[in-house]
Amino acid sequence: MNETAGRTFSIADENPAAEGCTISRAIEDSNGNTISYFSLGQDTDISAELYSYPKIHYVVSGTLEETGANPATLKAGDAYLTPIDVPSGQHATEDTVYLEIALAKDSATNLPAEAGKAFTLADAVPYADGRIVNRDLAHNAHLKLVEMAFDAGCGLSEHAAPGDALLLALDGEATVIYEGKEHAFPAGSAFKFDAGGRHAIRADKRFKMALLISLV
Repeated sequence: MNETAGRTFSIADENPAAEGCTISRAIEDSNGNTISYFSLGQDTDISAELYSYPKIHYVVSGTLEETGANPATLKAGDAYLTPIDVPSGQHATEDTVYLEIALAKDSATNLPAEAGKAFTLADAVPYADGRIVNRDLAHNAHLKLVEMAFDAGCGLSEHAAPGDALLLALDGEATVIYEGKEHAFPAGSAFKFDAGGRHAIRADKRFKMALLISLV
């Protein structure tokens, strides 16, 4: 993934919208999967088109209207699975930044809402006292999207992932330990791991995150 590892950052701050423009930046494009940041200026559009593969949109900031055959309005924190082979477009009612995960055709999804309906990503998994709750939201042979909920004080011991990974903090606050250095990781921020990078997670409060990982 084309991001610098080992730092907490804001996708919205680093990919601001420009007046009258739509801007896209791919951070991963391999094996039929593409992960991109989209920044749409107020009242800009992406025309409705048909796609033969699923796409997940996650709004980082602003308000996004999904247009076409299955309209929906998404606020920051909301997500949407585009229907396959059905017209789907986007309209920004204000400056808006969102993450698009275009999945390979053979992908399986386990989202809390059917295609064409908005949902709040953080609500895909519940909290449980003294436990870590995990849900595989989408996967194929080369990419996996997982959501995890940590009760306060829970965490993951140091380990390394087989591929690059992007973390999205959805709720609460945690500490990421990456290559021996601690980083505050509050809701609304993102963090990148390189393949093989040693890391651990400690939930300082109840905490939820989404994890996008490239599989080899």
